[in-house]
Amino acid sequence: MEEHAGHRERMRSRFLRYGLDNFDDHNVLELLLFYALPRRDTNVIAHRLLDAFGTLDGVFDATAEALMAVEGMGPGAAALIRLVPEAARRYFLARMKPGQILADSAAAGRYLVPRFLTSRDEVMYLVCMDAKLKVLDCREVAYGSVTSVTVNPRRIAQVALGQNASAVLLAHNHTSGIAVPSQEDISVTLRLRDILAQVGVTLTDHIVVAGDDFVSMADSGLLTGR
Repeated sequence: MEEHAGHRERMRSRFLRYGLDNFDDHNVLELLLFYALPRRDTNVIAHRLLDAFGTLDGVFDATAEALMAVEGMGPGAAALIRLVPEAARRYFLARMKPGQILADSAAAGRYLVPRFLTSRDEVMYLVCMDAKLKVLDCREVAYGSVTSVTVNPRRIAQVALGQNASAVLLAHNHTSGIAVPSQEDISVTLRLRDILAQVGVTLTDHIVVAGDDFVSMADSGLLTGR
């Protein structure tokens, strides 16, 4: 037991001194599980998790139910694992200062990709901006199944007008892992572009996100067609 406690303390000290750069993936999980499983061999459980889900991101993306199906895992350990990506998302969002200017797709991608970090279903966000493309508001405007979102053009126009926006930017995610806009994405976007134009609001872009990748419809020339 004393040797077990000594190993844990060495792992903690190593992390506090050097961070995670010199940790293998199983060591990362082993260290994390110390705080949920104080009397278990978390090295063994860490290896089981990686065997079950393949990669570290696979472990963090797994559902609580799937995590608890791994031998040695319980509700507390599963909750701790699920907390990591959720906390990471909140961290990235907290770093986004008010009034950012989204003058190009690179800036839009940096601003929007973290919002989809833990999304298991398709979600659409609307970013309202002033004439200088400074962010006034960003909110979820549609939420759907694993494969689609249902867009309400009237609601999107109302939100834009309510924020006194001169321009807006749309973003939604593809849970398939492929950021290429579908034909339906393009059709809906062009319809929204026209509806917003009627009330004096410019649709500057529609960003399609998949994981940490994204595609800009504006950069792809898809906002100029019909």
